[in-house]
Amino acid sequence: MKKIERKYIFLVDDDEDDCLLFEDALREVCDMTELRTANDGMELMDILENKMPPTPDVIFLDLNMPKKNGYECLTEIRKEAKFKDIPVVIFSTSGEEEIINRLYDEGADYYIKKPGSFSKLKLAIQHILAIDWRQHRFKTFKEDFYFQF
Repeated sequence: MKKIERKYIFLVDDDEDDCLLFEDALREVCDMTELRTANDGMELMDILENKMPPTPDVIFLDLNMPKKNGYECLTEIRKEAKFKDIPVVIFSTSGEEEIINRLYDEGADYYIKKPGSFSKLKLAIQHILAIDWRQHRFKTFKEDFYFQF
C-alpha cells in the first residue's frame, strides 16, 4: 500500500475571502496538506528566501496583488536556481488569452481560472494535487496549460 505523503501548498492571494474559500476546499479534498498563505508577492518571496523548509510542493499564485504581483514573483522564482523547480500554478480571475500565453512562456506550470463555485474549486485543487510533480519535470503542453472548470 502506497503511503500518502503530506503536501505543502502555498497560496498567494490578497483576497482574504478567496484564501478562506481555498482553504476550505483544500481541506475537503485532502487532509494530508499543510497550507501556507501569503497576502502579496513580497511576502511570498520573503517566505521562500528566509523561512523555508519545507519547500512547497506547489504554489498557487494570484496575479493582481499589491507590492509585488504574480508576474514579478513568477519571474523571480524561475530565475532563482533554488526555486526554479517549484511548480507554480497561476490562480487568477482573468481568462484573457494574451495573459495566459505570456505566463506559459514565462514558465508557469498551469493556469487555472478561479472557478465560480465551491465544487469546481475543489475539482481544480484535486486536479493539481493529483499530479506527481517529481515525475512532472517536462514543460506542460500548451493545450493542457489552461484549466477552466
